[in-house]
Amino acid sequence: MFKTAAEARAFVRAFRPMVEPIKDREVVLCAPYTALWALAEALKESPIALGAQNAHWEEKGAYTGEISVEMLKEIGARYVVVGHSERRQYFGETDATVNKRTLAVMAGGLTAITCIGETLQEREANQTFKVLERQIKDGLKGIPAPATAVIAYEPVWAIGTGKTATPAQAQEAHAFIRQEVAKLYGDAAQRIRILYGGSVKPDNMAALMKEKDIDGGLVGGASLDAESFAKIVLYDKSPVASK
Repeated sequence: MFKTAAEARAFVRAFRPMVEPIKDREVVLCAPYTALWALAEALKESPIALGAQNAHWEEKGAYTGEISVEMLKEIGARYVVVGHSERRQYFGETDATVNKRTLAVMAGGLTAITCIGETLQEREANQTFKVLERQIKDGLKGIPAPATAVIAYEPVWAIGTGKTATPAQAQEAHAFIRQEVAKLYGDAAQRIRILYGGSVKPDNMAALMKEKDIDGGLVGGASLDAESFAKIVLYDKSPVASK
């Protein structure tokens, strides 16, 4: 819940020159609903894609405060974050509702970025793999085209805390996720992108991306500043000059 429409436009004006042209990686800005229209205009003729932070599973109806996939498509969104840990923590999101939202997003022709991850209490109780297994089984049930899916592993204990899973810890979880997805979809699991989200910063992105099963980042606080986010996007390239 950051950035007004005006602030979002200012961010894009600063961010685009730092990262374009982008030829070898995908960048998505997932903004609050109120900023999406402004960002769609600001990102015209840009390879940077637009995403939303949530979507309802019904096409329409008496769901005050919710937004449908068709509404997001009309604005120009191509991605939707589903089941973020904060939605689970504060707004009653469950594996069942995550599944319904994921299926609706994909049925509407958009790409779902489906989030999974364990809490600190679950990790300390050695429940990490059990939690991930359940979230994958129940949250991704019935996905028709797994090769187009994106999964974001976000250890809840590392979100906004400044604590980051070590590259080895993150890789261990990512490898397990890919293994579990392979049980459902076979070889297609190798084509599913798995992102790491949990206090991703410019100074740890390169190390994370060296791991075999980490395909990208779901970036939170460090993405609010244009220069910081550009450094994450260009983690293996020359330093970003301040604009």
